[in-house]
Amino acid sequence: MVAYRYMKMKFLLAVLGTALLAVGCVSTVDGHKKAATPFLKDKVMGQYERPMDQVYDAAKTVVTRNGQLLTESNIHSSTNRVEAIVGRVNQRDVWVRVEALDPKITQVTVQVRTRAGGRDLDLAHELEKEVALELAK
Repeated sequence: MVAYRYMKMKFLLAVLGTALLAVGCVSTVDGHKKAATPFLKDKVMGQYERPMDQVYDAAKTVVTRNGQLLTESNIHSSTNRVEAIVGRVNQRDVWVRVEALDPKITQVTVQVRTRAGGRDLDLAHELEKEVALELAK
C-alpha cells in the first residue's frame, strides 16, 4: 500500500513538472514578452509589393474591423522602418508587425495567442490574408 502511494505521488510530481516546463515566455513581434507556451509556431508572414504606409494602413483596418485596436508603436530598428499594432480579436491577443524590407517590399508578421498562452494559427492566417485582400481593393 505504501509503495502504491509512493508511485502515485511520483507520477503526480512528474506530471506537474512537465506542466511547469511547458509554460514559459514568448517574444511578441512588437518586441515584448508574454507568458505563453513556448516552442509553438504562432506567427504567419506575408510580403507585399507595396509601400510601408499602404500596408500599415491595411493592417490597422483589418484589426479594427475584426476586433479592437489597442496600441500602435514604432519599433526601433537600425536598418528598416518597423511599425507594430496590438489588438484583440475574438478574445485573442493579436500582434501585427509591418516592416519595410526596401522601398517597394513590405513584410507583415501576424502573431495570435489565446488568453491562456496557446496559439491560434487559423486566426493569424485569416488576418494576414485579410491584409492582402485589403491591399487588393
